Amino acid sequence: MNLIFESWPWYVGGPIIAIVMLLLIYFGKSFGFSSNFRNLCALFGAGKSCDFFSFDWRTQKWNLLFLVGAVLGGLIASTFLSNNQTPELSELTVRKLNELGFESAGKAYSPTELFGNLSLKNILILLIGGLFVGFGTRYAGGCTSGHAISGLSDLQLPSLIAVIGFFIGGLIMVHLIFPLIF
Repeated sequence: MNLIFESWPWYVGGPIIAIVMLLLIYFGKSFGFSSNFRNLCALFGAGKSCDFFSFDWRTQKWNLLFLVGAVLGGLIASTFLSNNQTPELSELTVRKLNELGFESAGKAYSPTELFGNLSLKNILILLIGGLFVGFGTRYAGGCTSGHAISGLSDLQLPSLIAVIGFFIGGLIMVHLIFPLIF
């Protein structure tokens, strides 16, 4: 029973992801979480005013079901299965985050300094960050899960380029921009 309360090692999660990807490729589907935004917009009628959303969203019902499952799974896991666990972070990471003012690093799942204190600065950081993520997802033609898992599994060169860009962007954010913000 402890298996459900613990993190699974890479040698369990990795093959599960590989099996799912092989099944998606076999059935001619592609995985990407951000495509659900387009699906939801089409579902609610955005295709009437924008050609981009004018398509049969019913062909993507499986992806919408995945979205619902991910949200429900996250809710169930955080509510019933977490046992107040926190992610394991290296001592160096915790020390550097503490230096930036994040005293909750290593003690809370999400930084309480950012999510527990909804000051104007924190709300702006979350809104602007969300806009950048949304814009980047659209500009890159998909999200990190779509490119790094599905696109690389299909050996797509644009996905390889996008994943390299994600890593470079992440490094720039963590080492250059993040210290400026905090």
